[in-house]
Amino acid sequence: MSERNTAIRSLHDLGLAAWFGGSLMGAIGLNGAARAEGGTETTRDRISSAGWSKWTPVNAAAIGAHLFGGGGLLAVNAKRVATQQGVAASTTAKTLVTAAALAATAYARVLGKKVELASSSDPADAEKADKHPIDLDKTRQQLAYAQWAVPVLTGCLVVLNALHGEQQRPIEQMHGMWQRARSATHLMSSHHPAHWGGCGRRL
Repeated sequence: MSERNTAIRSLHDLGLAAWFGGSLMGAIGLNGAARAEGGTETTRDRISSAGWSKWTPVNAAAIGAHLFGGGGLLAVNAKRVATQQGVAASTTAKTLVTAAALAATAYARVLGKKVELASSSDPADAEKADKHPIDLDKTRQQLAYAQWAVPVLTGCLVVLNALHGEQQRPIEQMHGMWQRARSATHLMSSHHPAHWGGCGRRL
C-alpha cells in the first residue's frame, strides 16, 4: 500500500489533464474566437480547423501518455482491484468512459477533417472535398456536439480518477478488503450443506 508509482501516475494524470483542458479550451475558446472574428462561415471554419489541426498531434500524445499511465497503474494495482470492494466497479466504469471519450475524439477529428477540406482554399483539398461531398451545415452541427462530448467525458474521467485516489487511502483499502472478504465468506457459507436444512432427501 506504500509503493510509489510517480512516473506512471504522472503520465496518467498529465495526459488526462491535457486531453480534458485542451478539448474544453477548443470548444469554448477556439470555436468562440472563430465565430467572433471569422466573419463568414467559411472563414470561421478555416480558423477553427487550423487551430484544431495544430492541437491534434499534441492531443494524440496526451492521450497516449494517459493510456500508457493508466495501463501501468492497472498492472501495479491488479491485486487491489481483485480484493478491494468497489475498486473493480470503478475501474470498469473508468474503462467504459475512456472508450467513449476515445470514440468521441476520433469522431470529432473525422468530422473536423471533412469541414477543413470543404472550407479550404487549397485546390487539392477542394478536389478531395468534391469527391466526398457532405451536408456542411449538418456536419458542423455534429462536429459541435462531438467537440463538446469530449470534455464532458474526460471530465467524468477526472471525477473517477479522484474516486480512485480516495479508494487508495489506507483506511479505504482496509475497509474495502474487509467488505470483499466478508462478502466472500457469506457467499461460501450460504452454499454450505449446514444451511440446506429441510432440503435433504427423504425416504
